[in-house]
Amino acid sequence: MPEDDEQPEKIWDEYDWERFLQQQDQKTEKYMELLEKYLDHPNRDQIIAREMGWFHLLDKDGEKWAEEVDSNFDDSLPAGFGEEGDSDEPDLEEDETCEGHPLYQSSVVLQTWFDTVSWGSAALAEHPASVLLSLNASIASNKLAAALSDDDAGEIGMTIAYLKRALKAITVCLECSAQLHREGSVSHDTYGQMNQRLFHVRDGIIHLMGTYRSEFRRRYEGK
Repeated sequence: MPEDDEQPEKIWDEYDWERFLQQQDQKTEKYMELLEKYLDHPNRDQIIAREMGWFHLLDKDGEKWAEEVDSNFDDSLPAGFGEEGDSDEPDLEEDETCEGHPLYQSSVVLQTWFDTVSWGSAALAEHPASVLLSLNASIASNKLAAALSDDDAGEIGMTIAYLKRALKAITVCLECSAQLHREGSVSHDTYGQMNQRLFHVRDGIIHLMGTYRSEFRRRYEGK
């Protein structure tokens, strides 16, 4: 039990996590804009650090740390990384926690199925709505992986926040699907199969969100 002058640690809910994730998104966008702008500048790292407010990287210790990271980077790569004929991606252990979840598997199947459909038609593959649908199907899978990787649900608020982002991506997919059907870019049968898969993932996300919200209330709100 905390002392009189101590405050109990606040448990973050989904809205706290969403604000945090939005802040990180904004910082990432700013960093990428700066990196693109100053990519070839000789003082790139110092300029970006100053613009980002990373003043701890501007002192001597920070500069020494950055130099050590740069000098050791090549040594940290796996053998054969980037060689012609080899994959540019290191072998990583699969996260069985999320990859074994039926909802995550459904999202991957959705993405693979739609990519197969779009690759079969040059016009469809280059259609902006098709490209956006494929992108958001991938985003949905990634957000579901982040949400479902916490196998003990220790951060329920974070899990819900990532589920909401997956749901937003699936909603964009549904809008793109409707546009493709209206314009006659996909057949009625393909549109029906697409929506069936999209609604399956969407309904699964909504169900999980409700489950986690109930658990959050039970744990932290006594409801």
